[in-house]
This record gives sequence, C-alpha cells and structure tokens, in this order.
Amino acid sequence: MTERPLQEPTLLLLTALADRPRHGYAIVREVDAISGGRVRMRTGTLYGALERLVQQGLIEVHREEVVDGRLRRSYALTGDGRTVLAAEAERLRATAAEAERRLALLVPNPKGALA
Repeated sequence: MTERPLQEPTLLLLTALADRPRHGYAIVREVDAISGGRVRMRTGTLYGALERLVQQGLIEVHREEVVDGRLRRSYALTGDGRTVLAAEAERLRATAAEAERRLALLVPNPKGALA
C-alpha cells in the first residue's frame, strides 16, 4: 500500500472497480462516466495499469472467460485496494473541506479584489 496520493488514472480505475468486478471495456466506460468524459483510457494504457495494480495487490483477476474466441478477464478490488481507495477518498475529502473553508474566509475589498 502507498501513503502517497494516487495518480488520477489509478484513482479512477480503483473507483470503477469499487462496486463490482468489471472487464476491460466496462472499466473504460466507467472511467469515462466517473470523470465526466474528461479522462479516456486507451487500451494499452488500461491493460498496463491493470497489470501494475494486480502486481501491487490492489486488484485481482476475478474471472477469465472466452468470449467470441478471445480471452476476457474481469477484475475486482482486493481488500488492500479498498483500504487504499478509502484512504484516498478521505484525503481528498479533507483537502476539499479545507479549500472550501479557506475560500469562505476571502472577503472582497471595496474595489472588488479579494483581500
């Protein structure tokens, strides 16, 4: 596990797998939906990242099946993956709360600029 902030693609991949196992194309669609279309994962990037996350123990191969003559794997979050994702969600929540707190302290001066 890591104490460093997660890179956005990793955060999105773990989030895409948080509620249920998914295969590659379904993960790509979930990442697109979660990011509001801002992040689009290419196949090579996706499978490289999935392999890295498997090696790190954050996700695992949930099932393998042959579909239309091709091997299709579905991936699931591991217990360590859930722990890392929950910690990152809490870190982001705390950072956002602090940003909102500080923004609320800004008081415009008479000329319209923020003081």
